[in-house]
Amino acid sequence: MPQIRKLTGYIGAEVDGLKLGADISASDADILRRSLAEHQVLVLRGQHLDRAGQKALNLVFGPPMRLPYVHPVADDPETIAVLKEADERSGGVFGGEWHSDFSFLANPPAGSVLNAVEVPEVGGDTVWASQTAAYASLPADLKKIVDGRRAVHVGKPYGVKFAPPENTRSGASIRMTRGDPEADRETFHPAVITEPITGVRALFLNPIYTTRFDGMTEAESEPLLQAIYRHCTRPDFSCRHRWQAGDVVVWDNRTTLHYATNDYDGHRRLLYRTTFEGAPPQ
Repeated sequence: MPQIRKLTGYIGAEVDGLKLGADISASDADILRRSLAEHQVLVLRGQHLDRAGQKALNLVFGPPMRLPYVHPVADDPETIAVLKEADERSGGVFGGEWHSDFSFLANPPAGSVLNAVEVPEVGGDTVWASQTAAYASLPADLKKIVDGRRAVHVGKPYGVKFAPPENTRSGASIRMTRGDPEADRETFHPAVITEPITGVRALFLNPIYTTRFDGMTEAESEPLLQAIYRHCTRPDFSCRHRWQAGDVVVWDNRTTLHYATNDYDGHRRLLYRTTFEGAPPQ
């Protein structure tokens, strides 16, 4: 029977006593799904999963999702190599700002599985922030702004209008498609969503992709969004994972934000990421 141990007061749990592989029992799958809904981030150490094992775990949480704009590994359209080579010493890093993945899509990813293959001795940690805890403690004046309101999301890094400067982009090891006018299209999502298993409410706003609130201009929205982001990325709501080779982490992309630290120049880091679908955020 897997043992679930909380990592912080608000977010994250380590799962002990479960060896993953291509076959995951129905009872273990149910425990994993419920634990993810409750804790938002699950850490499973010492797994050393092969591709089949990672895909089996991904399928526990939902159908596999093929992500746009980021090129997958050559022989597998459902898997992305999150790679930074040792000689990539300038520019940004993949995921190096607070965000949830691809919130500008009509149906953003429900979550992802990240499988560590090669990591630096130190550095390259990933940080997650609970958006359920952030919403629960949001000041009343800001809660009044977001409740019942939609927000506009745009695929800034992949479009034309908001294309990021070259020196802030991740290195050549992760190939991306950019300059797509379709990525500039506005997509509307609720600013507050409900986790379907627990019924807990969470902020669904994105420091990279959210441009404004519905019914407001970008200029009117900006100070409100920045106040919310300062609140929702507080360390109080966060957990930080120091990777070891063989670690597997699963996270809920809708009820968390995450951030990849970029403090390991001169060292190679390779993780494989798969992503799963869910019903559109409500």
